[in-house]
Amino acid sequence: MSLISVSNLWKSYRWRGRSVEALRGLSLSVSEGECFGLLGPNGAGKTTLLRILATLLPPDRGNVAIAGADLRRHPERVRRTVGYVGQQGGTDIQATVFQDLLLQAHLYGLRGQAAWRRVSEVLEQLELNDLAGRPVSSLSGGQRRRLDLALGLVHRPPLLLLDEPSLGLDPVSRRQLWDCLSGLRAQGATIVLTTHYLDEADQLCTRVAIIDKGSIIADGSPARLKQESAGETLILTLAPSASASVRQQASDLLGTCPFVRAVHQEDSEQLRLSVEHGESALPAVLRLLEEAGLTVSSLVLERPSLDDVFYRYTGRSLKKAQAEAASPGAWSAFAWKGR
Repeated sequence: MSLISVSNLWKSYRWRGRSVEALRGLSLSVSEGECFGLLGPNGAGKTTLLRILATLLPPDRGNVAIAGADLRRHPERVRRTVGYVGQQGGTDIQATVFQDLLLQAHLYGLRGQAAWRRVSEVLEQLELNDLAGRPVSSLSGGQRRRLDLALGLVHRPPLLLLDEPSLGLDPVSRRQLWDCLSGLRAQGATIVLTTHYLDEADQLCTRVAIIDKGSIIADGSPARLKQESAGETLILTLAPSASASVRQQASDLLGTCPFVRAVHQEDSEQLRLSVEHGESALPAVLRLLEEAGLTVSSLVLERPSLDDVFYRYTGRSLKKAQAEAASPGAWSAFAWKGR
């Protein structure tokens, strides 16, 4: 069953006297129980989409329904369904952890013992019990991010929207946060998160949509997207003594194999083979070359990444696009700060 349904969504901003389209006819559907990732560089439209889903921004046009509630006609029902955690969080640094969570419970209508019980449950759920009496200002980055999650969970939303959840965290804190999110999903939560970290999308997401310049350009499980976009690569190193004619012989021979998509010569010794089902292709390549009397120094299987997927659809690396989007004066710098 679809928990989120978005159809032909558009959103633009005025910036320096011109209109900039943040979302361009974007459509997507997210089912209950998924961890759905929006992967793309800064300025791609990820944050704008999440803020619309959280009713913090009105769309220019298009249709959005969350848990069957139309976003325009029933925003209050949508807010009850959604827990939103923005990039900057929403903590009060002057309060203690418990006070912060209790205030959030009050905002959602919980009072008295019911509010105290719910705060205690969330503290236990995200392993924040030992921090309950500490001021928020004294927490580490990873601890504060877990508190942000707790604030988003107080009203028991079936849908959690996370905007760059691990932004700025050290590797240990990132791993702890990932464990928290995996635990929440195991308990039945549906999670939609934005990220430009390839490993985060690979680790957490059951499905990924690659978004660029306001449009979704690819959608599927990380494994399927990588397999369809890039296959797998075998890096073949011939013996150092192999002549140019021997290398050409190996290239021609491998190019006739039905499981080899393409053969590229990297340098004087290496060939890169684009293959399907690399684990079964590897021994078949070895057998073929041995039967032809060709000596192999090494054969390494290299699996594709989500960056390969992004490159296939856009013609540029996601890491490069991220660097371009962060350059001074770019539209994305404006988008990063407020959109």
